[in-house]
Amino acid sequence: MKILDEQELHNLAMNIVGKELEAKGWEFLAVNSQPKRDPQFVCVDSKRKKHFVVVRAISYPENPHEIDYVFMETIKQHASKFNAATYYAGVGLANAIDYEKPISSEEDYVVNYNGIIEI
Repeated sequence: MKILDEQELHNLAMNIVGKELEAKGWEFLAVNSQPKRDPQFVCVDSKRKKHFVVVRAISYPENPHEIDYVFMETIKQHASKFNAATYYAGVGLANAIDYEKPISSEEDYVVNYNGIIEI
């Protein structure tokens, strides 16, 4: 049984958030798949407004809805140089059989995600 590493968990979170952004009809201008290389998504909506989205894969028992507002303020300042809105997407991930176990490639997982949050 292969335990998912940080990059694999991040990619999983990116896929979840990416599907939401596609459903909104946003076009991807840039995608950064490296954890903590922010923002992960730079998008434009149908009105050509730019959006910077920071994605975090958060493992149980940490709370994916807790936002580091000090850090996000630095991203918001960077985004303002491009007239972009700033968003946080915390994706909580846990092993579906036992939340205390790590997530593996051979077992189901549960997702705790409430969508992107504008900062």
